[in-house]
Amino acid sequence: MIEITLPDGSRRNFAHAPTVREVAESIGPGLAKAALAGRIDGSLVDLGRLIEHDAHLEVITEKSPDALGIIRHSTAHLLAQAVQRLFPGAQVTIGPVIDNGFYYDFAYERPFTPEDLPRIEEEMRKIAAEALPLARTVKSRDEAIDFFRRLGEEYKVEIIQAIPASDELSLYSQGEFTDLCRGPHVPDTGRLKAFKLLKVAGAYWRGDSGNQMLSRIYGTAFLSDKDLNAHLRQLEEAERRDHRRIGKAQDLFHLQEEGPGLVFWHPRGWAIWQVVEQYMRRVYRDTGYGEVRCPQILDVSLWQKSGHWDNYQENMFFTESEKRTYAVKPMNCPGHVQVFKQGLHSYRDLPIRYGEFGACHRNEPSGALHGILRVRGFTQDDGHIFCTEEQIESEVAAFHRQALKVYTDFGFSDVQVKIALRPDKRLGDDATWDKAEHALRSALRGASVEWQELPGEGAFYGPKIEYHLKDAIGRTWQLGTMQVDFMMPGRLGAEYVDEHSVRRHPVMLHRAIVGSMERFIGILIEHHAGAFPVWLAPLQAIVLSITDAHAPYASQVAQALVQQGFRVQADLRNEKVGYKIREHTLQRVPYLLVVGDREMEQGAVAVRALSGADLGSMPLASFAARLASEARPG
Repeated sequence: MIEITLPDGSRRNFAHAPTVREVAESIGPGLAKAALAGRIDGSLVDLGRLIEHDAHLEVITEKSPDALGIIRHSTAHLLAQAVQRLFPGAQVTIGPVIDNGFYYDFAYERPFTPEDLPRIEEEMRKIAAEALPLARTVKSRDEAIDFFRRLGEEYKVEIIQAIPASDELSLYSQGEFTDLCRGPHVPDTGRLKAFKLLKVAGAYWRGDSGNQMLSRIYGTAFLSDKDLNAHLRQLEEAERRDHRRIGKAQDLFHLQEEGPGLVFWHPRGWAIWQVVEQYMRRVYRDTGYGEVRCPQILDVSLWQKSGHWDNYQENMFFTESEKRTYAVKPMNCPGHVQVFKQGLHSYRDLPIRYGEFGACHRNEPSGALHGILRVRGFTQDDGHIFCTEEQIESEVAAFHRQALKVYTDFGFSDVQVKIALRPDKRLGDDATWDKAEHALRSALRGASVEWQELPGEGAFYGPKIEYHLKDAIGRTWQLGTMQVDFMMPGRLGAEYVDEHSVRRHPVMLHRAIVGSMERFIGILIEHHAGAFPVWLAPLQAIVLSITDAHAPYASQVAQALVQQGFRVQADLRNEKVGYKIREHTLQRVPYLLVVGDREMEQGAVAVRALSGADLGSMPLASFAARLASEARPG
């Protein structure tokens, strides 16, 4: 007798080992029809999976949080089958689910192009209409190698050869197509209805530039056409807001091949940077941080002691001088420990807070670089707090308040808090990690904050609180972090003297609010679609002369506003004023100040807002007061 416990606590008994589908059918025809998969004792499985022991079972339907991932995973297989139908000889490699969709990499005699996508998508719809059942089989490693070798799938063979010989492998078949996969999948292809292929790109096999270039086809899938269409509209809006396009149009920055992943800031882009930096510098000052500055390169021995050598080496740049090896810093924390160590601190001195706009470099794969959102050289609003265990909760709570205030001022109102927990590759023992994770949970609980937990996503030296912000079109960005580190101070010899005159290692809290300045500015560009609030705009107003006769007054107005601390320029070109207005409107300048004869006579400016509103003529002093009121954060 097999006893199945359902989520509501009810139990069902079977004289034989039932499948998930049979359990769903026993509950009712409605559930059986809606079922996509199951969860047996916490593990996702197909509807056809036998339940051979007493177990807890949840039947997965479209209402389940797991449904979308299963739909997308199955749609990736649908894509692969369509490609092999249309392009005999194409080999499938890997096809994972990713954020907002999936992709599949293919090896073929020619690269796939965007022109191929409509044909492939049409074939996918034909296969979906066939409602082909998906069947799972299990093979040994050797059986699987033989199977895929006979199919000519050499990439699959290479994948399987890296799997331990003792492992059993699951294969999924739908019609003539079979793929290596853990699953689970939908019961048949007829469940796949709302999908779209998005783009094609090149991708090296296993991400190694020494390997063959494959064709990567990206797609997305949803539970309904309504959700799919909403996502496609979001993608269109994201394209309109793309920070690279706006950055070029507004002359903010550029990137070039000679400096991959490194940003060339132009005057207007650097003006935004300076606004953000000076704002964050005030946050440092107002919340008790001493600003420091540490070297860009340090002897590799320090990175060995800190743990970066063993856990982060592949992401670091190195250089040599006089037979010594140095690392270009990927993080600021070891340097801040060196500052703390200069002199012996008493427990009465703690907490000690250091902040740095620290320039870091990380050896990101070239394929992962993306505008200024993912770069190799970046600057963080980085800070470290050296404190006692008893001070963790109050410091985390204070940081939480700081972070929310900053995000609100920059225009973000929807903020989610998550805790990233211990990764597989980490320093320290479980007891230390238990203590660190408990400290973060306790601090958030004390601040009445709700959070979500992310197993395995912490840093190698400690768990971290993450702040995820939703932008104007509904995308989520992970920005700030607060990390509890019980290990690095001890590894690097940081100490303080406690109330019993005993030397102890402080706790080190790693914190950043905006994180990478480059990435944050890229996010701001897209969030505001280049139309920055007045306080953040690189150019807050521009003075437009109607004719050459008005140029001296236009220059005088611009200079008067500049002397009051505003970011203002004059456009004195011999062009029609309507042309100038259109041009600077496209540049998203918040205020256009037109000056002609009347304005010269009255010491005034005719004011047009970016919204198109004509605010009329006003004395220069009145406009300056208006600008001042809008030039404050928030």
